[in-house]
Amino acid sequence: MIVDGFAPESIASGADCISAGGLVGMPTETVYGLAADACNASAVARIFAAKRRPAEHPLIVHVADAAGAARFAQHVPTFAGALMQAYWPGPLTLILPRREGVAAVAAGGQDTVGLRCPAHPVARALLQACAARGVHALAAPSANQFGRVSPTTAAHVQDEFDRDLLILDGGACSVGIESTIIDCSRGAPVLLRPGAITAAQVRTACGLSVLSNEEQARLDASAPRASGTLEQHYAPKARVRLMDARALQTALNLLGPDVDRGTATIATYSRVLLTTASRSVLRRHMPDDADEAARQLFAVLREFDAQGATLIWVETPPPAPEWDAVRDRLQRAAA
Repeated sequence: MIVDGFAPESIASGADCISAGGLVGMPTETVYGLAADACNASAVARIFAAKRRPAEHPLIVHVADAAGAARFAQHVPTFAGALMQAYWPGPLTLILPRREGVAAVAAGGQDTVGLRCPAHPVARALLQACAARGVHALAAPSANQFGRVSPTTAAHVQDEFDRDLLILDGGACSVGIESTIIDCSRGAPVLLRPGAITAAQVRTACGLSVLSNEEQARLDASAPRASGTLEQHYAPKARVRLMDARALQTALNLLGPDVDRGTATIATYSRVLLTTASRSVLRRHMPDDADEAARQLFAVLREFDAQGATLIWVETPPPAPEWDAVRDRLQRAAA
């Protein structure tokens, strides 16, 4: 059931549902989340069951501010505090040592926990209303079946779950891909998942070089598990293939004008203008701006699925750092 997420009565209904151990579809600036009381083990278990998500794959815990993080983090390194100051509320998740006895199920049984402070006004209103009911944080992974394309509208969430699920409609997500994840549990900032906050921005805010997970693993093999970092993830029903613009045009040139829609409907998503003799190719233009491409990426993949595409041919994004997050999601979708 989709309701106006900006209406006070909707926020109250959502908070009532969560405080009673239920699940709510919640908008954030990144993607929509499937939210529950982070400290209610049975409620969190319902998230795993609804998403068909492995119980050892951790969830991100959403808090209202840095003070809320202190309920869950045993220790906040100085550089992590600087990142909170710079980018909270916002699309940045920090992996921190978990305080014993809290959010163990949400953390997938690890001794670390992923914490984020969302910026979306509906998410913030829901957190505030939940706090008034004694619920001080929300476990909220993306509101989709595990491994599939993340939702960026309330309608996407409804397509994934039972229509009785309460979904707070906060409009289309302004960022459109999941948060940057920085591991702060091993003495230095380590990038586990790229997002809207770039490694360069992290370095500027905290004054430390950001290591890749591979670089840190050479020094310390105890990397925590984190959301959205599996090799195969964010996948539509159609098969995704990445290729450069020349290879993509060559592949289209091989299609005749009467390619059989009944066997393989091909969709293309590219920055360059492509030509084809086939009348059945679905085509969408990828923006030249990386932020706009990120904003629309998951919606485009879902649109191709809805139109019956079985193959999605995507132009590989540029190697520039600002495209890292889009490239990451597409590489995992194509794995």
